[in-house]
Amino acid sequence: MSALPAGAGTGVRRGDALLPSASPGLPTGFAVLDAALPGGGWPVGALTEVLPAREGIGEVRLLLPALAALSRQGRWLAWIDPPHIPYAPALSGAGVDLSRMVLVQPRRPEEALWAAEQALASGAPAAVLMWLRNLEDRPLRRLQLAAERGRSWGVLFRPPEAARRPSPAALRLTVTPAETGVAVQVIKCRGAAGGRAPLTLPLTGP
Repeated sequence: MSALPAGAGTGVRRGDALLPSASPGLPTGFAVLDAALPGGGWPVGALTEVLPAREGIGEVRLLLPALAALSRQGRWLAWIDPPHIPYAPALSGAGVDLSRMVLVQPRRPEEALWAAEQALASGAPAAVLMWLRNLEDRPLRRLQLAAERGRSWGVLFRPPEAARRPSPAALRLTVTPAETGVAVQVIKCRGAAGGRAPLTLPLTGP
């Protein structure tokens, strides 16, 4: 398992005491989605939950513009326990600098949670993508607090049924297939009213 630097800081506060919605976000690469998010992009220093209807419908491609931009800035990208080895040609074709990627493949679920928390809290990776299973409220809050400490963009992929349960994540969205790409429904976003209509976003590439 790849080693990641541990973060500093031991302050504890409520998981819903997050950064103000006015904090600038990380541009998503989709103008219509940026306009729907309070910070004008993905929330930095917070947890984003992505809930695809099924695996492989474009949920990772949705993130590629932001990941490519971060890697071009020389920032690190951490992938924690993905279900498949990331496909290097597709990532490179989307502009992601592969030399700025760290792939962590733990042996046990508890190791995956530990690696994700350490990566988020350290602030070393600008983005931490996580595929963690069977998370309860306490681990979710630990991940949110770690992202806040490290000022990291944490992305947690979860099954669609997780939408029925509460979460401390700052942003939660579902992803379903659409004729020209994917339909994204924001189901929770701090600093914005809920109940927005789904956004259809075009996706290109493999």
